[in-house]
Amino acid sequence: MKLLITGGAGFIGSAVIRHVINDTDDQVVNVDKLTYAGNLESLQSVADNPRYAFEQLDVCDQPALADVFKRHQPDAVMHLAAESHVDRSIDGPAAFIETNIVGTYTLLEVARQYWQGLNSVRQAAFRLHHISTDEVYGDLDGPEGLFTEQTPYAPSSPYSASKASSDHLVRAWSRTYGLPAIVTNCSNNYGPYHFPEKLIPLVILNALEGKPLPVYGKGEQIRDWLYVEDHARALYRVVTQGAPGETYNIGGHNEKRNIDVVHTLCALLDELAPSAHSPYHSLITYVPDRPGHDLRYAIDASKIERELDWTPAETFESGIRKTVEWYLQNLEWCRRVQDGSYQRERLGVGSAELYVK
Repeated sequence: MKLLITGGAGFIGSAVIRHVINDTDDQVVNVDKLTYAGNLESLQSVADNPRYAFEQLDVCDQPALADVFKRHQPDAVMHLAAESHVDRSIDGPAAFIETNIVGTYTLLEVARQYWQGLNSVRQAAFRLHHISTDEVYGDLDGPEGLFTEQTPYAPSSPYSASKASSDHLVRAWSRTYGLPAIVTNCSNNYGPYHFPEKLIPLVILNALEGKPLPVYGKGEQIRDWLYVEDHARALYRVVTQGAPGETYNIGGHNEKRNIDVVHTLCALLDELAPSAHSPYHSLITYVPDRPGHDLRYAIDASKIERELDWTPAETFESGIRKTVEWYLQNLEWCRRVQDGSYQRERLGVGSAELYVK
């Protein structure tokens, strides 16, 4: 099978590509604009593989996208290209509307026209898999309850609203035109190659440098954490075995308060990389909460377990240790991300610009 993966140079997309190239016999066409969060170094281990190809283009560029479909003739599409950072969406929502809504519309139209031109056998086998987020559901009130595939949408931020819009477009193209599409909604991902503006890598890198570890409010926001390589395996299972027209929620079964995640990271760093800055928890600094901050996300992933026999392999304890060890062994990758110095310098203690989903 040949997979066309949009956003393949991003955090989750690159994990999916590494999984496909390393663990299957399938081919991959990586379509990525290479914005600030796209990093081809995350794919260095597979870049020379004859089953991998890269095309740099914007998913909003319909002629270029149609040309890629024509030349590569994919059997399935996995759509991960998106602007995905809540705080950035608050500061500048226009890019999120353009990429997440207009870009998804453009991809759907190109994919629909391509699919309609296939012979009956390839047409029946074709799939478009749209990868989304649990943030489209809003947040949960109190410690009980889980997001299911039937939970009504109630997005809180420009980012989650744009992703909710893209989900609706995919389902509309499926129902109106018959395009065989599948939607997945995932919880917070973490793991190797995570862009250093997000909570876990930010805490690791700031701690090693003796910088403040900014925590929104009191750090009581609860997230369900999913190891990115578990997510990659789930996404491949969905695109190869999922039923068109269905939605699958993907979660890690690991609900943690943000402050507890930070304390866990500090304890691991005290163990694995003690320094003059230890104990690292002394660097924790509380900053004003961001507008409209969702309190709790939690995924019911029983459907994908029941129907596709997928469960996460990593516990939070095993996954977070692997993550910290990876960052300690790959600090040079972090330094080279984007411009090498990255934008953590502007994450001042009072700036409330901690980019965490």
